[in-house]
Amino acid sequence: MFETLHDVPWSDIDHAYGPADDVPAALRALLSDDADVRKKTLWTLYGNIFHQGTRYEASSYAVPFLLELVADPSTPDRPALIELLVALAIGYDESYLPDGFPIGELRAGAAGGAELLRDGGGGFERFESLDEQDQSRLQARIELNVYEAVAAGTPTLVRLLGDAAPEVRRQAAYALGWFPESAPLSLPALRAATADPDPTVAATALIALGLLDDARAMMLALLTGDSPEIVRAAAAVALARRHVSTPAVVSELLRATSSELPFLGADLAGLAALSLRRVLADDSEQAIDMLLGRLATGSLAIAQELVRRAFPDGPVPSGTPFDDLTAGQKRVVHALADTPSVWRLGNFFWVVGAHGLPNSAEKMRAYAGTVNTP
Repeated sequence: MFETLHDVPWSDIDHAYGPADDVPAALRALLSDDADVRKKTLWTLYGNIFHQGTRYEASSYAVPFLLELVADPSTPDRPALIELLVALAIGYDESYLPDGFPIGELRAGAAGGAELLRDGGGGFERFESLDEQDQSRLQARIELNVYEAVAAGTPTLVRLLGDAAPEVRRQAAYALGWFPESAPLSLPALRAATADPDPTVAATALIALGLLDDARAMMLALLTGDSPEIVRAAAAVALARRHVSTPAVVSELLRATSSELPFLGADLAGLAALSLRRVLADDSEQAIDMLLGRLATGSLAIAQELVRRAFPDGPVPSGTPFDDLTAGQKRVVHALADTPSVWRLGNFFWVVGAHGLPNSAEKMRAYAGTVNTP
């Protein structure tokens, strides 16, 4: 392992903090016997080759060595390393669910970026010297390089579907769902993985399969059979991806709960809420009732989807009185005002602000209290 690690000119390529000459030591530290060292190292890599979602020239060079690590059964923390590989490939999966990764868009955006990268590299000074259009091309090319480097590990990920550890199998299935161009290799393995004895692996494989292929016959059989609850929920998510809106699909989406599945940060209920877009209209009372009922569960996706459905026409015009809202909108505003936990969810204050609504619990309560409502 790592035979070619020092063949890479790390000092000549950059990550978030400049030259990437510290990456080799970090990669080796992932094999440390000390769990605290490994944890700190993983945090370091998330900070320098994946800084708040941004990938760098050094990121693609690190990928082959991360793939070597996850391929070796003796490597500790392999599920976490596969998770890092997915993050490097696509960024945050919330940006692409429930639809899958738009590789065609990334390739189009990267047109001309290879020449920019070859002619001047991808460092900060080079980036700042370019106009906005070329910056976009260069960054897209860097991201495409990383994506392709991870995609080249598809054979490794397919083999990991047969690993002894269910956590590794689950993360491998999750990873395979993001590479549509590798589908000829991954689809047979994912289909087989839907019968995994661990329900969380089977469910993850189902969702990944649904991102890549229209396998509705298999999904419908799993949805209506005696499958475990989490497998039925995953089948419903996969079917909704293909706009299959049978009563059984809707029913499973409405009752899905959070789980160990990797998608959307293990928020299956949130993924189900996003999937409802494919099967229930925005003004569906059934969907609104489900979202309101789960608002306090700690899912940012549910809170975002509730606001989006209640205010589908964009931001409320400034100065709009509470009394001018529709009955459904008033109901949602009251729920937001009365659910303290929702205001602790990530950037939720930004979500409501972007819709022209008060961006704090106190302001929302004051807004909702301006008139008497039933």
